[in-house]
Amino acid sequence: IRGLGPFLSATTFNGREATNGSGDRSVNFSQFPSELMSKLAIYKTQDASLIEGGVAGQIALETVKPLDYNKRRVQIDLKGNMNPNQLNQDDTIAGDIGYRGTVSYVDQYEVNGLGDIGVSVGMQRSDISQPEQEVRSSSPSGTSHFACIIDANNDDRGYGLQNAGDCEDSRSNDVPDNSGYLTSIDPATGQAIDDGTPYAFAPSSRGYRQNDTHDTRDSIFGAVQWQPNDRVDINLDVEWSDRTQAEERNDLNFANQKRVTPGVTLDSLVVSDTGAVSAWSGETAIESNSERYARNEKYIGGGLSGEFEATDKLTLKGDISYSETKRTELQVSVRIQSDNQDAFQNDTVAGYRPLVSWNRDSGINQYTITDFDVTDHALFSDEYRYRIDNDVDRTNTATALRGDFEYETDLGFLTSVEGGVRVSELTYENFSGERTSQTIDDSSEDERDAIAQMNVNCATNFAESGFLSSVRDGALLTTVDSTGAVVSTSNSWATFDNKCITDSILAFYDTDFAYPDMDENPSTYVEEATTALYLKANYEGEFQSYPLRGNFGLRVVNTQVDSTSPRTAYEVVTDATSGTLSLQSTGETELATAGGDYTVFLPSFTAVLDVRDDFIVRGGAFRALSRADPSDMAYSRTFSVNTDDDIVNAAELINSVNASGNPFVEPLTSWNYDLSGEWYPDQDSILSLGVYLKNFKGGFENVVSTETYTIDGVDISMPVTLLQTNDEESTLYGFETTASHRFSSLPGYLSGLGAKLSYNYANSDYKFEDSFYGDAGYVDATGNFVQTNIGIIEPGNLPGFSEHVFSGQVYYQLGEFDGAVIYKYRSEYFQPYTTNGTRLRYVGDVGVWEARASYKINDNVRLSLQGINLFDAPKEQYFYTNDNLGEVNVYGPRIFAGIRMKF
Repeated sequence: IRGLGPFLSATTFNGREATNGSGDRSVNFSQFPSELMSKLAIYKTQDASLIEGGVAGQIALETVKPLDYNKRRVQIDLKGNMNPNQLNQDDTIAGDIGYRGTVSYVDQYEVNGLGDIGVSVGMQRSDISQPEQEVRSSSPSGTSHFACIIDANNDDRGYGLQNAGDCEDSRSNDVPDNSGYLTSIDPATGQAIDDGTPYAFAPSSRGYRQNDTHDTRDSIFGAVQWQPNDRVDINLDVEWSDRTQAEERNDLNFANQKRVTPGVTLDSLVVSDTGAVSAWSGETAIESNSERYARNEKYIGGGLSGEFEATDKLTLKGDISYSETKRTELQVSVRIQSDNQDAFQNDTVAGYRPLVSWNRDSGINQYTITDFDVTDHALFSDEYRYRIDNDVDRTNTATALRGDFEYETDLGFLTSVEGGVRVSELTYENFSGERTSQTIDDSSEDERDAIAQMNVNCATNFAESGFLSSVRDGALLTTVDSTGAVVSTSNSWATFDNKCITDSILAFYDTDFAYPDMDENPSTYVEEATTALYLKANYEGEFQSYPLRGNFGLRVVNTQVDSTSPRTAYEVVTDATSGTLSLQSTGETELATAGGDYTVFLPSFTAVLDVRDDFIVRGGAFRALSRADPSDMAYSRTFSVNTDDDIVNAAELINSVNASGNPFVEPLTSWNYDLSGEWYPDQDSILSLGVYLKNFKGGFENVVSTETYTIDGVDISMPVTLLQTNDEESTLYGFETTASHRFSSLPGYLSGLGAKLSYNYANSDYKFEDSFYGDAGYVDATGNFVQTNIGIIEPGNLPGFSEHVFSGQVYYQLGEFDGAVIYKYRSEYFQPYTTNGTRLRYVGDVGVWEARASYKINDNVRLSLQGINLFDAPKEQYFYTNDNLGEVNVYGPRIFAGIRMKF
């Protein structure tokens, strides 16, 4: 909405909040079958009655109310799905053709003595594939993607190492490992320690992924509407869906991309001014990995609402609602590495770490490998390892109770007054994943025999032809000999059956397959309780003889956050002889809770002026807020214990605290101003132009704060780095325009032609600093910000913000035929990770072509055809900077053909 993503938008379903399993506040629209929706509205200018949370706007979805629909309907929708990239795969878990079937029924009944009752029910089954090809590298969300200095004279760390090693680690004790480029300020110079030193970004690994996917969803929606008389309207609706996404993944992984090969890597680097690498060489282990992955997401939601006309002027409304999403993710992964011997104990030419070079001359990483043929199964011969992960268990629940009134006044210009109260509670529960693992290497004769058997018995053919053909020029993989002469080229690699390898390792160790149990306490439990009151007045009259209408009001929101996470329990032990102190683990965990509250006032004003019958002016001013994601409000704290034996002051028992999440984070607020004009020159045309301004108060910055922890009855205060909302102000302004015209004045068949264009431009000076390589500091006792780190990368903008958004379509509507060709474009935007929302990731510019057509055979039957992403536009993701390519996702076109039967 206006170039802004879900972080600054809000979505309601039948007027209520909807949950998801991602840990953020976005809504998974795919869980709601579009065939069962009756309305989709977008409110860009808000009023006091709308649920808070949408700075950019609010999206409102509604299902059919059976009495309002006022007729019987039985509808059957059947859609077949064909994805060309799926047809390029052999023996897939989803098959070649998918489908989606929906059946719905709406009816009304007049019941003697009970008034009118309406019923609607719908069911949907979806079974489709969602093929995906990937170019990959380690993400910066954890500790596997660093900026390493480029200094040929520095043999301690960086790319100047004279002995092979990881570029982010130090050979001395002066600098800790996993540091890379040092952004901390040197007091002697006032600049970063590594100021002026070139650097290059280095992930742990790079490679490709081939996916075989299967996506199934079952949904049931039901509603009952009862009107016992003309003053009472009661609605009950329930929605349920169960979605499973399964993937079988085959990865080719180049594992040691941080590793420096002396005399090779430094000289081979091609690096941009921002540290993005476009060419690299070095010795690296090569892996053929595989994964079986399954995500299940169950949603149940609904509510009971009622409306009562107490008098001719007073209407009372009430609503109670519930929404819950539970997501689980299970994964079985297998890793198989290169080695000095092949699977049959023959010496390999390239050894454990073959020499590998890659460049991005054609746009994506393409590899040249010396003396190692990645299509040869026997060369993947060591460290046959499985990991069984019970990876994700999240539950997001929202309950709410609201009451509203509307009173029609006799005050002339003031037509009615509305007000109400809403009490809601959101909970987010996340359990830490658990893992079991077993490895077979070549350390014994039995293990060597087991590897040889698995290498033969579990080998598979590469499952997909034309892999990444839409984004590459030439072969992905080239094998050369020691002289550089080309031996072979390939767009595939040796793959292995994941289940076969896992079962073989389990049998070797006489172990049964089982997913590990998770800890009984969630790693994150967030409870957000909100009370909102509002009062709104609607007005209608004239201004300078022009009809004028609108509303003004105030919404007051109070939110209380409590966050609980387990942490290691310690006891303070005093040595009886020396009196020194030490911190000892009790071997158990304890629950730590923290939180805060805030109250925000959200006034609003809207106006609509009818300048002429064909020209309308709209304006508005309102204050809005967007809250932090639930996953970002965790209170996870891990202590680094001081093990010195001469501690006498309890404040010295902890060296440092690693923090994840901030339950004290304040919401992002903004004042918003809208003005637009709409011109309807005739029944076939519209031209609109709108301008808007948003003044934000509160940017996100990484701040060192002091937190106090009570450990065994002793209070210990420690500095901790948190992502906080500050008092900085920023501005976003923009304009949007829409033009649509049907050429009905043209003769004959040409009269069905039409076109519609929409464009949004926005500009923002908002700054989001990366927590690793951005500016950082702390707030001192006087409230001033003291900088401690000078960043090396430009800050991101608002999450989800695109400067340019365009949509254009040419359509043809004549008789029973309806068709359109559509182009949608969005410029790059910053997308935070849900696992670590403090690191920068950009999604690149993308333009997508779509087409749709339908033909109405008669009043009961309609045929349809739809194509999505017709020209296979990829999704490109960049890490830290907008030129450091980290991931490319290729989905291919998707085709749907359907029939709708309505009776």
